[in-house]
Amino acid sequence: MGSKWRALTWALAAACIAGAVIALADIQTPLRPLLISLFLLVVPGAAVVGLLRDRDPLAALSVGAAASLVLNVLLAQAMLLFDAWSPRAGVATVAVLAGFMYVLRVLYRGKNMQSEQGAGPR
Repeated sequence: MGSKWRALTWALAAACIAGAVIALADIQTPLRPLLISLFLLVVPGAAVVGLLRDRDPLAALSVGAAASLVLNVLLAQAMLLFDAWSPRAGVATVAVLAGFMYVLRVLYRGKNMQSEQGAGPR
């Protein structure tokens, strides 16, 4: 069962990357709306779920989905408010914010690993 989830995860990651590339390169394809929507909904949620990895899985998934929607709505509202609507800029902003959350996750994981290494028996 683990290899099926891993394959699904990689397929989802590839679809999200394809959505980002299609949006940033302005490639016209029939799959454009699906792949870009998938990127905008999955990437921020996955980043938030990664930050909440020690929590209940269902709660983390719920918070990730809500955070993804909130981030996209706030970004769209800000772009409309400042009269700077650009789908390419929106995708780039979501990618940068998700990358920032990934860096936070890596730093948090490194901090935990250092504290676990120093907590051995004396």
